[in-house]
Amino acid sequence: MKKAWGFFSFFLSVFLFGSVVGSFGADAGIVKIGLNHPETGPYAKQGLDQRRAADLAVEEINAAGGILGKKVQLVYRDTKSNAKVAKENAIELYDKEGVPMIFGGSSSAVAIATGKVALQKNKIFFGTLTYSTETTGEEGHRHIFRECYDSYMAAKVVSDYITKTMAATLQGLAPKFFYITADYTWGWTTEDSIRKFTGTTDKNEHRGVLTRLGSDDFSKVLGIAKEAKADVLVLVLFGRDMEIAAKQAYETGLKKTMQLIVPNLTLDMAEGAGPEAMEGVIGAMPWTWRLPFADNYGKGIEFVKKFEEKHKRYPSTSGASAYVILHQYKEAVERAKTFDTKAVIKTLEGHKYTGLKDEQYWRAWDHQSVQTVYAVKCKPAAEVKKDKYQQDYFEIVNSMNGETAAISSKEWSENRTRVGMPTSLEEHLEAGQ
Repeated sequence: MKKAWGFFSFFLSVFLFGSVVGSFGADAGIVKIGLNHPETGPYAKQGLDQRRAADLAVEEINAAGGILGKKVQLVYRDTKSNAKVAKENAIELYDKEGVPMIFGGSSSAVAIATGKVALQKNKIFFGTLTYSTETTGEEGHRHIFRECYDSYMAAKVVSDYITKTMAATLQGLAPKFFYITADYTWGWTTEDSIRKFTGTTDKNEHRGVLTRLGSDDFSKVLGIAKEAKADVLVLVLFGRDMEIAAKQAYETGLKKTMQLIVPNLTLDMAEGAGPEAMEGVIGAMPWTWRLPFADNYGKGIEFVKKFEEKHKRYPSTSGASAYVILHQYKEAVERAKTFDTKAVIKTLEGHKYTGLKDEQYWRAWDHQSVQTVYAVKCKPAAEVKKDKYQQDYFEIVNSMNGETAAISSKEWSENRTRVGMPTSLEEHLEAGQ
């Protein structure tokens, strides 16, 4: 009996000791935040820029006392641009790491999957780089926010520029388009938006092909585009896929007969394709590192200078969004005076803020950050090469204010009704719970 009691006492001591250690193991002075981003795969460059900018934001936040007195610790997970992996990462980050918020992206399928976990866990997710209209549209809910623009806004500003310039080039004749599109939610919604705003919805006249994410060779589909004798080639591709396709379009001489459009551009993509391949390419961006200097946006100038000093390169839109999200989350928590999800969401909705450019705001009914958007044209190769990092790619050729560019409440509600989704985020929240 004594022997049995001795074993019981031993195990009880071990359990109690473990419980005490566990209770003190989680530092009460730390708040963990999850970065669910691509470290590998076709969007790895965009993921790296998010991490660099996020680390910089955390340094600044912690130097200023943290969030509600708690120092921020980033916890990183590699999505591999795979929605299933992203979902598993999110569950682990919310459940095991105890993060109140996750941010990240570079694939809309990944962002949507992470957002669904946030809804289930009563936490928050911010999309850094997720352009599908579905992210805050058909798949939107109260627990997901998008800081970057979406495909609809990008398509509107770039289509406005294209239709004006191409009409002049072709002496008033309607240009013929050809689409090469990534076969997932971002690709589909981006192509649909470009077609809508350019009047190229007739798929017999303006043909297109779908390609798998992570393709290594686009020569076959580029050949189909050449046979179609289009005036405009729209590469609805992202990351490494876009780099490869743009290079091959240049190498095969396709650019000599077609105007290349890349609806969603980033600096690292342009850099990957190279100055010659990108020369004259038109696209859209929510931000570029030259913008703060051109329009004297103080916070943006400071961010670019700090980032450049640390990494000997300029930040991209992906990094800029990650940086702004962390500062926005800090401010929201401190306005709410708590990390409580419901309270933080409430203080975000409708809030106006100035990040790295002019004023933006979190629209209450869909959680889209409404903001100025830009059409850009890639500079001549010789001009790009003059830059010390060979990264001065973009000339802003058109801009559009956020209210004009963003989807209307009426159209948003119609899209939600069409797929059987509630027409308010509150209703979706109740359904989810």
